[in-house]
Amino acid sequence: MPKHSVKVKWGKELYPDVEVDTDEAPLLFKAQLFALTGVQPERQKVMVKGATIKDTDWGNIKLKDGVMVLLMGSKEDVPVEPVEKTVFVEDMNESEIATALDLPSGLTNLGNTCYMNATIQCLKTVPELREALKTYDGLLSIDEGSIVPAQSITAAIRDLFNTMDHSSTVPPIFLLQVLHIAFPRFAEKSEHGGFCQQDANECWTEIVRMLQQKLPAKKGSGAANFKSLVDQYFGGKFDVELKCVECEDEPPTKTTEDFLQLSCFISQDVKYMHSGLKSKMQEQITKMSQTLQRDAVYTKTCKIKRLPAYLTVQFVRFYYKEKGSINAKILKDVKFPLDFDAFDLCSPELQEKLTPMRSKFKEIEDATVENASKGKEIVKKDEKKKVKKFPFSFDDDLGSNNSGYYTLQAVLTHKGRSSSSGHYVGWVRQTATSDVWLKCDDDVVSPVTTDDVLKLSGGGDWHCAYVLLYGPRVLEIPLEDEKMETDQSTSA
Repeated sequence: MPKHSVKVKWGKELYPDVEVDTDEAPLLFKAQLFALTGVQPERQKVMVKGATIKDTDWGNIKLKDGVMVLLMGSKEDVPVEPVEKTVFVEDMNESEIATALDLPSGLTNLGNTCYMNATIQCLKTVPELREALKTYDGLLSIDEGSIVPAQSITAAIRDLFNTMDHSSTVPPIFLLQVLHIAFPRFAEKSEHGGFCQQDANECWTEIVRMLQQKLPAKKGSGAANFKSLVDQYFGGKFDVELKCVECEDEPPTKTTEDFLQLSCFISQDVKYMHSGLKSKMQEQITKMSQTLQRDAVYTKTCKIKRLPAYLTVQFVRFYYKEKGSINAKILKDVKFPLDFDAFDLCSPELQEKLTPMRSKFKEIEDATVENASKGKEIVKKDEKKKVKKFPFSFDDDLGSNNSGYYTLQAVLTHKGRSSSSGHYVGWVRQTATSDVWLKCDDDVVSPVTTDDVLKLSGGGDWHCAYVLLYGPRVLEIPLEDEKMETDQSTSA
């Protein structure tokens, strides 16, 4: 088709001689109209004798010289200069950056105290612990002659958490002082006069043990069996069976054991956290046999009979090396998951109790997949929509996990070759429901990606996961879905 000269009518404006080449796509004509009127092509509706011109082809529309083309559409508003002047990150100080990105407080390194700083950052991700500390009224004493270790350490953490909520960087002086008084080994000094590096898991264990003595259990249904919040939310139980390998006639011994951590042992065959945990659940030990009246080999089998809401997993990366008298490090790459399922580590009785909530999770996941296949909108985690949150604990056991499903919320890492050297860092999920992670490297807190966290599995001199903290995976249903579900059950 030849080129044509047409008239374009846009509101009160008339453009008498606009050249159109119908050998080109209509989008080129719309670009010409944008140059004339300022109306973006996506906001244009162009009509000829009642027919609308598309972007890709002219269809049955035939243009002639002098034909009237009607353009409908408005220009976008001219941007208005913001009332507040834009401040770039490069021009902000540390406090302003932390406020803008909603970053938590960093902790000053007081001389090889990264092991303590990383521990505190990880533990601070537990909301029930933060709430319990707010109501703790014990006094902080730093007088070596009158200190009550559990009370002073609990009070120091309470005060430190409170200060961290209102400051960008905090020197944890009082906590370090009472930690040194309560546990003199943490106050050891090197030949150069500074503090020696300490093992972060030892610090984690001692701090949790102090909190265990002073923080009472959270009140509620199923809380009567616990005196401590730590036992309630961090404590699990094993069913333990000991069977003598050398004497079939000796009946197995059955007991229970409490735990605050699970240990992931690293051997040549272990490539994943789950297999490292499982390998420890059945092992050979030597003990006195009352039947044989001598030491004998026993098979020790453990099954979890109670899962805590918050599951701590220690990677057993350090071992004592006589040559050099150091705790040497196993650098092996051992993968850990963002979402962990503890179901097959549990006793048959607990598995049966976990099944109803697991079935509920599966129903919701199946419905989500079905909606996606039908092209329905899927609610994203960060969208602010009203949802119903199901309890993550059993009705008769507040602080437990009722599904076996966990989500990673904190990782404590070590970089170096020995527990008495190197550097510790805490990596924490910003909120329980977000996919935003933060690297807490003493007083420097910075956003990182989920991929960065998954790279902490080891295999070299980079940071290796040492202690992991998993929180309960919470089942959420949009209120519209819950209403629909209720209506269906009513009609049935």
